[in-house]
Amino acid sequence: MTHRRSFLKQAAALGMSGLLLQQNSWARHWLPPAQWPAPGLQLFTLFGLIEQDVPGSLATIASIGYKEIESAFSRLGGYYGMKPKAFAQLLKDQGLSWRSHHVLGAPFKMPPGAKPPVGADGKPISIPPIKNLKDNYQELVDEAAEGGVTYLVCANTPIGTLDEVKASIEVLNKTAEAAQKAGLLFAYHNHDAEFRPVDGVIPYNLMLAETDADTLKMELDIAWAVKAGIDPVALFRQHKGRFHLWHVKDLDAKHEKILEVGQGVIQYKPYFDAAAVAGMRYFFIEQDGAPKPFENIQTSYQYIHRLLS
Repeated sequence: MTHRRSFLKQAAALGMSGLLLQQNSWARHWLPPAQWPAPGLQLFTLFGLIEQDVPGSLATIASIGYKEIESAFSRLGGYYGMKPKAFAQLLKDQGLSWRSHHVLGAPFKMPPGAKPPVGADGKPISIPPIKNLKDNYQELVDEAAEGGVTYLVCANTPIGTLDEVKASIEVLNKTAEAAQKAGLLFAYHNHDAEFRPVDGVIPYNLMLAETDADTLKMELDIAWAVKAGIDPVALFRQHKGRFHLWHVKDLDAKHEKILEVGQGVIQYKPYFDAAAVAGMRYFFIEQDGAPKPFENIQTSYQYIHRLLS
């Protein structure tokens, strides 16, 4: 009888907590760690290093504790020098899941006045031609589907003028339709520029308004949004359920330098507390230009692991 009473009390408590979970977004943080998505990594963090030993790099990533992978373009071309299926198998062999892949929205162009990146030898880095959605959207969708990726993500797209913004939205809509037919989810990743006015219009707002919320999800790079003066939680509430993916990184006090998560000024707990409102399914730690990539991603992982535990 004692066991029965105990069970009923526990069941009642669970029922009440279920109601609270529906009513309060902050209650999302009450879920046990097993219910949170495992920390993921955006491989661009290791750009220039991973190419030296792709299998070894992935093994190190897995040993740190990462489970989910988001890939990007590499100096080896293709998918780190491989076809989609071969790269997917390599990840699987390391116990990693290939959740997402970044592609460019249009042909890559160096910013005005920028110099080509150089390697450790001081010579310009040679990068094979990179496919983009404007010219190759169907091919990129087909490759992602071949590799079994869950999400295809537009990493950036031209937004310098209102005409460029409208043209980019057209490309996003075409790609979203093709991705849906291929059984993929499509998303858009922001920097801070999307939140700055262009000809009197905020590009990000126009993207949200002129794309289908069912076929184009958003990957919110939280640090870039914060740098632009945006409150991510307010954005989540305005567009509930649309932010399936997040990028998680940190910034210094001046919002100029990208740091390991937990080493800067961004407080991530309120954002994770609002994860249910956002619709977040996966998040990927990223540190653009990481000075010591393997050490940096371990520091970030440890912080996030503590935060979510």
